[in-house]
Amino acid sequence: MKLSVTFERGEEPQPAHEGGRGPVTVGWCLTEQKGGIIYAPPERVRSVDLDRRHAKSASRCPAVINLESRHFLIRCPFDIHVGFARDDKGKPALRNLSGEASAIRASKLGEKLHLTSEPEWRHPGVPTIQLSLPYLFVSDEPVYMSQVAPFMHYTPDPLPGTIFGGRFPIDVWPRPLMWAFEWHEPEKPIRLRRGDPLFYAMFETTPPDRGVVVVETEVTQDLKDYMDLIAGAVNYVNQTFSLFEAAEARRPERLVQPIKRRERAAQ
Repeated sequence: MKLSVTFERGEEPQPAHEGGRGPVTVGWCLTEQKGGIIYAPPERVRSVDLDRRHAKSASRCPAVINLESRHFLIRCPFDIHVGFARDDKGKPALRNLSGEASAIRASKLGEKLHLTSEPEWRHPGVPTIQLSLPYLFVSDEPVYMSQVAPFMHYTPDPLPGTIFGGRFPIDVWPRPLMWAFEWHEPEKPIRLRRGDPLFYAMFETTPPDRGVVVVETEVTQDLKDYMDLIAGAVNYVNQTFSLFEAAEARRPERLVQPIKRRERAAQ
């Protein structure tokens, strides 16, 4: 299963200009294909303004446009409605509050969503949960990706905590993402609906004024082998950033292979 991203005119991937001044191409893919249809493609963040024609419209502000152009939205793939509890031994646990009405089977939810070990929580009494996702971003040029809360999307029912984000170089350390959340008010349930904004992927380039184009990329054997090389390193060392130089030395020259699709016939 392959997903596609639709680009507006002027956003098609272009080769970098001399000196690396053209847009940087960031590839994205799913590391798991089974059931992959539920995962929507990353979406470039754009202002919603009904008065774009006005010269002073906020949507036409260069600073706003530049900020939005580096943020890509990832949406929640399925409904989540869970509560926090402790068993008779005091061990933390998740409760599926949707019960039999849940759109996702409890066994599948347990595979994707879990509590981290209590000694690993950053703050006492503040549980951390993680949602495993198959999204992977990669670049053949230096690019740092930050995973941040979807602060440009209004949420009528705010979540009872904060996103536990991170920042790392996707050219050297491409890895499947997860949504981590610190549950500051565990007495309140976490409720997300399929399609709700989950987080943004924000990209930093060199130099910082270069644009970013995100395209779906092939999961090539080179990419699989490189991911295997760095996978699970966090289980053996505390500071994986110390491995970047060693990883880069063994990295294939090219990992981004944009998928070419046939044009749909006009209706």
